[in-house]
Amino acid sequence: MQELAGKVAVVTGAASGIGAALAARFAAERMKVVLADVEEAALAPTADRLRADGAAVLAVRTDVSRAGDVQALADRAWDAFGGVDVLCNNAGVFVGGKLWERSLEDWQWLVGVNLFGVVHGIRAFVPRMLAAGREGRVINTASLAGLLSQPFLGVYAATKHAIVNISETLHHELTLAGAKVRVSVLCPGMVNTRAPEVERNRPSHLRNAGPRTAEETALDEAIRAGLAAGIAPAEVAAAVVDAIRADRFWIFTDRHSFPAVRLRLEDVLAERNPTLPL
Repeated sequence: MQELAGKVAVVTGAASGIGAALAARFAAERMKVVLADVEEAALAPTADRLRADGAAVLAVRTDVSRAGDVQALADRAWDAFGGVDVLCNNAGVFVGGKLWERSLEDWQWLVGVNLFGVVHGIRAFVPRMLAAGREGRVINTASLAGLLSQPFLGVYAATKHAIVNISETLHHELTLAGAKVRVSVLCPGMVNTRAPEVERNRPSHLRNAGPRTAEETALDEAIRAGLAAGIAPAEVAAAVVDAIRADRFWIFTDRHSFPAVRLRLEDVLAERNPTLPL
């Protein structure tokens, strides 16, 4: 897909971070943009900024963990713009800590948003995109954590590993079907976003009781420091647009972790115990 002007992009998790940067870059490419986010207070000003720059924008409050919300998002996109060419299943949340200390609510929240957000997006959008018979692309946001097994990131990484596998499988299935819709999986490293602050959007029925432990607080601070030193979200958005034009499946923004990914694959092929990634 070389020409993006006039095409329609849908971005979930679009109120901030990578999602907002994707929306801004698509608008700069003169695409029509549908912004979806559960955080309505942040979604409206993001949409207003793009409209002020002349973009055609639709903002829809969406909880991607709910199939009905994502189906309604698809309906709104088709009603407003008559189709969708690029779908970014980008919404995501984060929890860190030891696997045996993570609550059932932690699992339900991350699986609901990170994993089922992608599942609902595929189910609601891909059949319609295929029926339109035109070029399209689905971009699923995973993470380098979806290619590694790192301590204290188990719940988050489990969802991202699943997204990588779903994306690869979807690629094969669309290829076998001869479809014009293509797939990319975005696996960024550290990006300067507010990811550790996502608790602000956590549903009340999935919140943990009691204060955070000192270990959890220290992990949050370490992740904040790492993200603060990460690349700007706009760089991620630029890589995504490049991948769309190049018909590239894998989208990486940080290759410093490639040796650890290679070591993990070598462990698998050598049938040896996992090596701790550094």
